[in-house]
Amino acid sequence: MSPVIEVRNLRKTYGAGDTAVHALRGLDLTVEKGEYIAIMGASGSGKSTLLNILGCLDVPSSGKYLLDGIDTGEFDEEQLSLLRNRKIGFVFQSFNLVPRTTALANVELPLVYAGVRRAQRRERALAALDLVGLKERTHHRPNELSGGQQQRVAIARALVTSPAIVLADEPTGNLDTESSREVLGILDRLNASGRTVVLITHEDEVAAHAMRTVRVVDGSVQTGGVAGVLV
Repeated sequence: MSPVIEVRNLRKTYGAGDTAVHALRGLDLTVEKGEYIAIMGASGSGKSTLLNILGCLDVPSSGKYLLDGIDTGEFDEEQLSLLRNRKIGFVFQSFNLVPRTTALANVELPLVYAGVRRAQRRERALAALDLVGLKERTHHRPNELSGGQQQRVAIARALVTSPAIVLADEPTGNLDTESSREVLGILDRLNASGRTVVLITHEDEVAAHAMRTVRVVDGSVQTGGVAGVLV
């Protein structure tokens, strides 16, 4: 079985000549199905660039990125968008919910893009909200929900397409301690049930939830052991 994520000699350069910025410098990374990893790195380390490429939001200058066995380098922008919608569930620090629509409609959104029928969309979205403990908040809009509840809606939206990977970018960055604990608990349970989770964080206590920590330094990767141990 191939890894969910396989990155080989990944390079990303912005600009050219003397002003070129080498964000990634021959980076290698492998994530197996069912792993839970945390990616850490200082500002300017290349962590954000790596995140964008893993999420098929950007493409490398050179190197190879296989997502669930699919070579993303062979895809154009439209094909990458379809691949992203089908294979990746995103959880962002800022929630990125549509303000004037209900929790249910927000969770249904990726299925709308995927062309799923209304009845099936509703069924899958309700199941995802139930999974994150928000079945009773189905018809509430984001401004009627706490920050922690909004992030749980975002997690439900990430799960509704049954993605190969859940990519969480600083998912607790805007949350208080209790809400952070709830959100991390959900990610822990998702991984325990077999989901692959990649968590971007700058907090050691958040990274400690992962099986393995990867530190990005100057555009390349250094790996650590389990439970947030860094090298």
